[in-house]
Amino acid sequence: MLYIVGLGLSDETDITVKGLEAVRSCERVYLEAYTSILTVGKEKLEAYYDKEVVIADREMVESESDTILANADTVNVSFLVVGDPYGATTHTDLVIRARELNIPVQIIHNASIMNAVGACGLQLYNFGQTISIVFFTETWRPDSFYDRIVENHAIGLHTLCLLDIKVKEQSIENMARGRKIYEPPRYMTVNQAVEQLLEIEENRSQGICTPESLAIGCARIGTATEKIVAGSLGELLNVDFGGPLHSLVLVGSKMHHMESDFIRAYAVNVDTFDALVKKQYNFDS
Repeated sequence: MLYIVGLGLSDETDITVKGLEAVRSCERVYLEAYTSILTVGKEKLEAYYDKEVVIADREMVESESDTILANADTVNVSFLVVGDPYGATTHTDLVIRARELNIPVQIIHNASIMNAVGACGLQLYNFGQTISIVFFTETWRPDSFYDRIVENHAIGLHTLCLLDIKVKEQSIENMARGRKIYEPPRYMTVNQAVEQLLEIEENRSQGICTPESLAIGCARIGTATEKIVAGSLGELLNVDFGGPLHSLVLVGSKMHHMESDFIRAYAVNVDTFDALVKKQYNFDS
């Protein structure tokens, strides 16, 4: 059996009882370590699960999945995922490969940013398409996701922005030379995401992501140190959100007054928040 087990958002204790029982029944346990991170290292997981944990990087999962799936038709193998198993397309691909090999698969779900983002005060059923914002480079400044933001905004829906993570990435030079030298991990901050959105808005000029647009910055959701701050994009640009992981929510054009009442408690500045809400949503916060 291949178990794909969601670990939740915080630390080793976020695993479900069902997930923990599955892990402890396994001959091999892999931890996917490139689409998200926990607040603890694998040593804490090993101590809590009483199992050795093998780090599975992008190369292993995407190019050497046979190693993970080896004899999983006769022994139990766990593949651990921060958040929920279906939070990344890579994990769906692993399920498809297992099915092709007639390996039984059991998914054990957990909390992920996709539902825990409700902590910011916006109602989950008022969210539209989720987007990913990647780090700009000098020669690559993608903005195709902006179209999804526009589509969400047109029907009044909020947009959850997942921010880029660079773990065990090679520079272009090292990749070209075939050198297995990796760059230090990088995690996009709310501030960097806002800066890039404002640059895209300047180029697109559609009035969706202006310095006055209302948004919510989220950091370390689901942990003891989570931080949620609401304000204009211009205000969020200068907020210190602390360590990773960060995400950003762009508030839709039809925010409900109950949502406004809830997120007001997270405002950078209550007065400016009230003024923005009154101006943009036609009701007092």
